[in-house]
Amino acid sequence: MNMNPIKWFYAFLFVLMLPFLTAKADVVDDVTALLKAANTKDLAKYLAPSVEVTILTEENTYTRAQTEVALTEFFSKHNPASVKIVHRLTSNPNYRFAVIVLNTDKGSFRTSVSFNKNAAGKFLLSEIRIETNEE
Repeated sequence: MNMNPIKWFYAFLFVLMLPFLTAKADVVDDVTALLKAANTKDLAKYLAPSVEVTILTEENTYTRAQTEVALTEFFSKHNPASVKIVHRLTSNPNYRFAVIVLNTDKGSFRTSVSFNKNAAGKFLLSEIRIETNEE
């Protein structure tokens, strides 16, 4: 079977693109979308059993349920309008980190999230910081 050069090119291009077409979304993308939607119920599925939480001036270590309540309270006062990932660290196979600008109806917030891989190989959010964006 003889293929012309254009067909070879498209076949080669398809093989190169295959990993990108089948790649799953990163945990950072998933959590960013949930923050934009203020969906704390689904966000709780990504929380570690113990989470370091900083929301504006309050800082504490919370359980998963307490973290969900604290985030729900924040979003009840700050309705998200848009999000933008401004920094992402994915080079470590056991750790993820991102800085997200969260724009709300009450202002802009610099939100940083840290994830650690658990024994089952799933990334869980272990720290979230929501601070006033100074930029």
